[in-house]
Amino acid sequence: MTDFFTMHPGETAAPVPPGPPVPPGPVLSSGSTGIRRVHRFLHWAYKEAPGLVRSAAPGDTFRAAYVGEVLGNFDKVLLIHQEGQDLFMYPQLAQRAPASAPHVEQMLDQHRKIRERVQSIEPVRKRWMQTADEENREVLAKGYEDVQSVLSEHLRREVNEVMPAVDRVVTEEELKAMIQHGVKQHDKKFLVTYLGMVLATNPPDDRREIFFEEIPAPARLGYRLIGRRMYRKQYATLFPGRPIPETL
Repeated sequence: MTDFFTMHPGETAAPVPPGPPVPPGPVLSSGSTGIRRVHRFLHWAYKEAPGLVRSAAPGDTFRAAYVGEVLGNFDKVLLIHQEGQDLFMYPQLAQRAPASAPHVEQMLDQHRKIRERVQSIEPVRKRWMQTADEENREVLAKGYEDVQSVLSEHLRREVNEVMPAVDRVVTEEELKAMIQHGVKQHDKKFLVTYLGMVLATNPPDDRREIFFEEIPAPARLGYRLIGRRMYRKQYATLFPGRPIPETL
């Protein structure tokens, strides 16, 4: 699997503060790893989004409604993920690593641009789900292309430029609070399907670590009982004829 986390010319990482970890609680050494895993899913989701919109023929309201609902869930994951970072990661980074302030400001500005783009196409997505008309379909597809163009750069630069400093100064408890902020806002049925997509868009070693070390036992059981089947059904419906990527 090809990774896209490679710094481009002119991009520089925020300075990593020296000294011991900031109390309270241990610093989560795998913070960058966790963000990288979520970003792989988001990169995949928004790269596919324009094609998914265009896969619904004009007048096919069933397909438009199905695809539109899935894309709406992607949008919710993205915005809640960034909201959690704005609450539980960036204020702490700015306070504890003042030299990272320019990077923090840039990341938050990118969050704003992404949020505005996603929110601006929401009414179009909802109209298209009902009408499946060609005009709204193309406006929506181009809207997702616009989101993807900004998001792809942000996902790469956030991992490369700020996460090394985050790993140094943001505690495990704070990063767990960021994760729980997202978990609490999603339906459990959706989360087990989402887990399948995250597993599928990460390399095999990451899949095993996500599943056996980061996912609680009840969630693992739920995925094995219903989540994997739901993921496979959704993928087959979204991409008919494509091989379904393996998970666990």
